[in-house]
Amino acid sequence: MAAQRNISTPGALQGLQRQNSEGDRNPALLCQRADDLSAAGRKEQAKAIYLEALNLDPTHFATLINFGTLLYETDFRTAARTVFAQAVRFHPHEPIAHVNLANTLMYADELAPAREHYEIALKLDPDNIHAHQRLSSLFQDLGDMDAMRRHHRLGFSKAPPRQLPCLGDGKAISLLLLSSAPGGDVSWRRLIDRQVFSVTELTAEFHDPATPLPPHDLIFNAIGDADLSGEAAVAAQALVARSSAPVINDPTRVLTTGRMANALRLGSLPGVTAPRTRLFPRSLFEDTDAGDRLAQEGFADYPLLLRSPGFHTGRHFVRVETREVLNASAAVLPGEQLMAIQYLDACGADGHARKYRVMMIGDRLYPLHLAISRDWKVHYFNGAMDGAADFQAEEARFLDHMPNALGPRAMAALQAIQAALGLDYAGADFALDADGGVLLFEANAIMNMIPPGPSPQWDYRRPAIARAMAAAQAMFVAKCAPR
Repeated sequence: MAAQRNISTPGALQGLQRQNSEGDRNPALLCQRADDLSAAGRKEQAKAIYLEALNLDPTHFATLINFGTLLYETDFRTAARTVFAQAVRFHPHEPIAHVNLANTLMYADELAPAREHYEIALKLDPDNIHAHQRLSSLFQDLGDMDAMRRHHRLGFSKAPPRQLPCLGDGKAISLLLLSSAPGGDVSWRRLIDRQVFSVTELTAEFHDPATPLPPHDLIFNAIGDADLSGEAAVAAQALVARSSAPVINDPTRVLTTGRMANALRLGSLPGVTAPRTRLFPRSLFEDTDAGDRLAQEGFADYPLLLRSPGFHTGRHFVRVETREVLNASAAVLPGEQLMAIQYLDACGADGHARKYRVMMIGDRLYPLHLAISRDWKVHYFNGAMDGAADFQAEEARFLDHMPNALGPRAMAALQAIQAALGLDYAGADFALDADGGVLLFEANAIMNMIPPGPSPQWDYRRPAIARAMAAAQAMFVAKCAPR
């Protein structure tokens, strides 16, 4: 969830005309001008005007909040944290300042100080829905599911639909976006062209069935994690059934993409190896014969992977090296159930593991990245890519010539996976086996497309990501076209 602004709707573009000398020396007018620029998509100009306002008054509250929000939304998270810390310093009794600072702390995985600031916000404003919503995510990360559910209810049950107006001059296409309280959603902000669409966001599982749906031309079911947000996806099914508008990512199809279901159906496709995956009660791992019972279910080989369902980016996910440490490894994971997953070795001849990501948009495949790591748990943000010319060259070959880099067997397997998923927007993480087939780690709708940092070393990655992003935006528009 993005940071919260001090104002709900920026001023009209007429504010851009306030160029008199008084306005140039008035922090409030400068802030409004920057708000207008930001709403018009002129982000860099807006940043410069916000800085002018802060040079005049470093304590100006609206500028601190709205500038920090713009920095956060444009992926300058460290700078946003600095600005929000300034807001808390000068305005310690403003809940929004604490919530926004906590958001940046959550992003940095600093859960303890983030929790402290969310709780300060709730002491100042016990009904602050944003603090409750983010605390629900925080407690989910900590594995405290009772606290998560409590804050879900307090944060989402009374929250009104969120309205994001179209920023373009033409007639807007109205998009109804369905999201979930647990947060197992597609990262959708970059996928939707705000110059074309106005957006109304509903939290599916908390929408009153007796309330009419907002007017809309298109529905985007952003709920993507069947394991974490199954209840929300079922609620989304009922909402979609009430509409005749076209739908992107039908929730009925999303519900079939849980890890266990995918392992069974996708692992049977030609050229695809998916790991054996089963869900077990936590109590099994508390018994001394846990290893025997797992072996009876087909998990006799080690290393073995254990994870708490519904988590991503490697959180609450461990590799169990031997049977002797099985119980101790399970003990550190939260949740009433744990998932056992067969370990698929993705190491190449050089001892490094590789994980490809391909996006599945409309009916086409788009290469997104290749992450190479010394660690079995491969993620781009903690891999060995930074400064590694050989690895970057290997990734560039994949991005520029995917069919050649992967080979015909893997390409055919990916096309079969895409057809089986049946989603308008999805992605797959995988490695290649010795025969050129796909070792499938994950395939679902919640694959993120994250632009690289500003360093020139990543320039080779930008065209492929831009192509995939443009394809997603075009797909949203095409879905509304008359047939």
